[in-house]
Amino acid sequence: MTSRPYYKRVLLKLSGEALLGNRDYGIDPDIVSRIAQEVSHVLSMGVELCIVVGGGNIFRGVAGASKGMDRVTADYMGMLATVINGLALQTALGAVGVDARVQSAIPMEMICETYVRRRALDHLAKNRVVIFTAGSGNPFFTTDTPAALRASEMSCNALLKATKVDGVYDKDPAIHTDAVRYDKLSYLDVLSRDLRVMDASAISLARENNIPIVVFSIQTHGAFAEIVQGKGKFTLISEEKDENGRFSPN
Repeated sequence: MTSRPYYKRVLLKLSGEALLGNRDYGIDPDIVSRIAQEVSHVLSMGVELCIVVGGGNIFRGVAGASKGMDRVTADYMGMLATVINGLALQTALGAVGVDARVQSAIPMEMICETYVRRRALDHLAKNRVVIFTAGSGNPFFTTDTPAALRASEMSCNALLKATKVDGVYDKDPAIHTDAVRYDKLSYLDVLSRDLRVMDASAISLARENNIPIVVFSIQTHGAFAEIVQGKGKFTLISEEKDENGRFSPN
């Protein structure tokens, strides 16, 4: 029997790299299919869900700019990559019976909806997954800040950052065997220690709107469902905690 969810509405932040699998480039259909199945499970628990997806598996604006490309143009190319990922995720969700809508901050009405807050909220109320793409539509931002922005606009109870590791460490655990994992952090801890789990602007925006951030591994099967129940292995970034040390839903 599935436990009652701890959060009513969440935003899942997926990096483009999460869709790579063992590939060096592009999208692994098996990985996208597994994520879609986990999303379906979470929806069956009564959770309302929106997703922000990155594009680093296809193109990263900062990388393009470092090789001499105009930064603004490179960032727009990165935004288009997130739309490709969003469409792939929408297709995978449809294959498991989940109704999803892709919304883009850059209008491209032939292939997806343009972001409209009221329309997105209506989709969520109808148990549809909303996939936000093209970042905020502005250059010089990664998808972290738009994730915090959309979580605020959608009145989400938490922002779940899905990564390749099971939380926030003081240094890269893939390189340093003595890396220390944090169970709980405040927003100011993240900023003052320069932990770089998300952009500083994203952390500040989440703090201003009292949205807890949960960092967990999307590579661990079933972890997503555990997180929305307040269980599993993760790092909590928040100011407010209940008597059990968890964040309190807004």
